[in-house]
Amino acid sequence: MGSAARALLCVLGAAAFSIPADRAAKAKVHTVVFGAVRRVPYSAEGDPAGNNGEEKELKVRALLVDGKVKEWTTGDTHDITDRSVAVRRALRINDALPGDSVEKTEHWVWQRGPWLLIDRSNGHVIALKLPDFDPAVSDVTWFRDFAAYCGLSSGGKQLYAVVAQVAGRKPLLMKKISAWDLADHPTPACGPAIWQREPLKVTFAPTKAGPPVSYELVGLSAVLVEDGDENDTEN
Repeated sequence: MGSAARALLCVLGAAAFSIPADRAAKAKVHTVVFGAVRRVPYSAEGDPAGNNGEEKELKVRALLVDGKVKEWTTGDTHDITDRSVAVRRALRINDALPGDSVEKTEHWVWQRGPWLLIDRSNGHVIALKLPDFDPAVSDVTWFRDFAAYCGLSSGGKQLYAVVAQVAGRKPLLMKKISAWDLADHPTPACGPAIWQREPLKVTFAPTKAGPPVSYELVGLSAVLVEDGDENDTEN
């Protein structure tokens, strides 16, 4: 066999080995699971979302990506698609004051945090930025990729009915319900929103600001764009 033929065989052999390796990288499987429920000491007084002052424990679950704890979560999950799921984050905050004694330099407390969006196929986790969401007054009710809740204006003086879409740039709905004074209103500000499929309608029930109000949402479809297979090669 000549040198040219041997060189060609080497090239073909190298190509044959490289193709399976490349395919194996693209086919890498990520595992995304939630751990068992764990009860942690909790004080509602230190949590803006702590609506029940008598609550002594918070139920949390670890979000594990490829066997490692990525986040802590609390409450029910919502499947948006067969691969995307929303869940509320649980935060562990150092609540020590600068003047606390050395023994109290670390005073850890649990709080209910923002909502997270998790891609089960690649383990990506992002925090959802829901417009005017306030942990003290907002109680999210999900339908498809729509989140319905009562929110507060940036100045904290106006209560709004809000419908946000996971990948939307602006809220689909933002209607003023009433003026807001935290000292004179119970929290959460509204009961869970009620969704209707056909026609697509959502009803908000303020706890004190007046009777229920309903809004129809016309011509809406999901805008969530999930990552393609090219991102599945990431660790």
